[in-house]
Amino acid sequence: MVLADGDIKKAIKEGRIKIMPAIDVKTQLGSCSVDFCLGNIFRVFNHSQYAFIDTCDKDTTKEITREIIIPDGQPFIIQPGDFVLATSRETLELADNLLGRLEGRSSLGRLGIVVHSTASIFDPGWRGKIVLELGNLGRMAVMLYPGRRICSMTFEELASCAEKPYYSKWGAKYAGQKGPVESKIHQEK
Repeated sequence: MVLADGDIKKAIKEGRIKIMPAIDVKTQLGSCSVDFCLGNIFRVFNHSQYAFIDTCDKDTTKEITREIIIPDGQPFIIQPGDFVLATSRETLELADNLLGRLEGRSSLGRLGIVVHSTASIFDPGWRGKIVLELGNLGRMAVMLYPGRRICSMTFEELASCAEKPYYSKWGAKYAGQKGPVESKIHQEK
């Protein structure tokens, strides 16, 4: 069952959904979703220095990206065809019987901005920053501003608590992440 706005407020009050800092209910709570805001930390790819990505090499994913921090009030400019990792301003914690589903905002989609490539599900027991897989499919650069709404999260209730919530799962590579962590696919050997 997808939670409606009243259910989301109740789950936040009960501590089943924790969002820090607290959301502005007037601007961030929708009829069945919560909008999250863009953080100011980005991980960009150094694609002009490397010919390929080796998914089995633990050093490749660290070497091909670099973290940048955008000062408050300044935009991050995403060029056509670019792909970057970013985070939400907020940190999210989910109870063991809730999952979150991330969606991009239509207003940004109409400009060519996609917010996630594949990682739209946040498992029960998720704890950490939301990492966004931002892409610009358009033909023009787009200025994105930290602090502005970037994505929407819906919440679904499970029939029971997960036996292995994300924070206790073997191989939970991104549990507790605080920034746009590079891919850890090399750990899957």
